[in-house]
Amino acid sequence: MHNHPSGNLSPSSADIAITQKIKSGAKLLDIDIPDHIILTSDSYYSFADEGMM
Repeated sequence: MHNHPSGNLSPSSADIAITQKIKSGAKLLDIDIPDHIILTSDSYYSFADEGMM
């Protein structure tokens, strides 16, 4: 989970890339990463809800 102080909920290419790296590393250790969430002051973006996990 991390925040976007700008209020923009769209994941950046860096957000997507780090999510994939974390998922790959966790898989090697048999750790499940169920979601990556981006927070703003008004809402949130869930990678799992968007089918990106």
